[in-house]
Amino acid sequence: MACAAVILAAGLGTRMRSSLPKAMHPVAGRPMLRHLLAAAEPVFEKIVVVVGPDMPVLEQAASPHATVVQADRLGTGHAARMAAAQLEGYQGDVAVLYADNPLITEGTIRRLLARRAEAGLALLAMRPAEPGKYGRVVTNAAGEVERVVEWADASPAERGIALCNAGVVCAPGADLFRWLAALRNDNSKGEYYLTDIVELARAEGKRVLAEEAPEAELRGINSRVELADAEAEVQAAMRARALAGGATMTDPATVYFSWDTVIGQDVVIQPNVFFGPGVVVEDGVEIRAFSHLEGCIVRRNAQVGPFARLRPGADVGEQAHVGNFVELKATTLGRGAKANHLAYLGDATIGAGANIGAGSITCNYDGIRKHRTEIGEGAFIGSDTALVAPVRVGARALVAAGSVITQDVPDDAMAVARGMQTNKPGRGFKGKQG
Repeated sequence: MACAAVILAAGLGTRMRSSLPKAMHPVAGRPMLRHLLAAAEPVFEKIVVVVGPDMPVLEQAASPHATVVQADRLGTGHAARMAAAQLEGYQGDVAVLYADNPLITEGTIRRLLARRAEAGLALLAMRPAEPGKYGRVVTNAAGEVERVVEWADASPAERGIALCNAGVVCAPGADLFRWLAALRNDNSKGEYYLTDIVELARAEGKRVLAEEAPEAELRGINSRVELADAEAEVQAAMRARALAGGATMTDPATVYFSWDTVIGQDVVIQPNVFFGPGVVVEDGVEIRAFSHLEGCIVRRNAQVGPFARLRPGADVGEQAHVGNFVELKATTLGRGAKANHLAYLGDATIGAGANIGAGSITCNYDGIRKHRTEIGEGAFIGSDTALVAPVRVGARALVAAGSVITQDVPDDAMAVARGMQTNKPGRGFKGKQG
């Protein structure tokens, strides 16, 4: 059956104490809104995102989906109502989700839709370890939902109910928007509660059912503390997935992944390694301690670190070595090539088997533009060499230590580009003693 989604993302995140919209705060390197969209997109044929005024960054993150602005923040029911024009006349089911519930899975969303097929209205509920100020789901003897009561309006007995509302609902579009239009704000906060549609549905004789899901999926993220808790749960799940996939981590708690990190089999990850977005690590790689990787690929049986930094565009070839305090940016390091110590290699192509000496750098930026350096297969770059791009060092060429290379070096040649050494007899410390 056709279905659409309305995602509520207009929250300012006051408790976040941030100028960034709440839905843009990242979990595992990806904004909360994008997490939810990734789960929703395979399910819904149309998605409308409700944003607040002056939130261009959020509208951009919602693309290519339609956005509508909730100019006045008058509650969740009012926010959902803002999507009515975008879904006018829609014949299928419509679900309402929240951008600050970013960890809901596609499977849970599909179970909600299946539950809706059994009733006029379905909602998601959970049994959190600490119910706190979540709204409570009141059910009857048949297990059907009678109403949802917000914590602020709940009696002591109602606050003792363990089943809590996650806020997510699903109903036929025509019914949903009719109920939203009928909402009233005569409550302690003066807001239009989305949850009040439960009583409106029941008043029409509709059956209302709750689909339970784990707290880890449905918990709301409204503060930095809750954001950190969600991050910890996601990281624990990703570490477990990497271990189950054949990776070894000597201290898993100190390894941090991004949502899209790909780790192959027989990968060894030492302590205190951070993976930013866009990292692929192939089989047999060793990532040594205190390394930072983002936007890069590390190919089979390569070694990285310790204390290495791979920036976006880095491509470390099979059996290549990137050693301590070496930084790569937009650089391809060929099969078996080595940069073992204290080097910066930016905007470069380095051939198979080449060796980059300690302290060497590619001078890739002239203050206006970036330029590339090419180093051929089997070349040897002596220690403390500066390669001023654009420049090419040929295959099997040798560059003497301490050189500043500003011109191309042919294949099989040796380049020496440094000042002439002059020795002054008797001018050392001994000659100055008196």
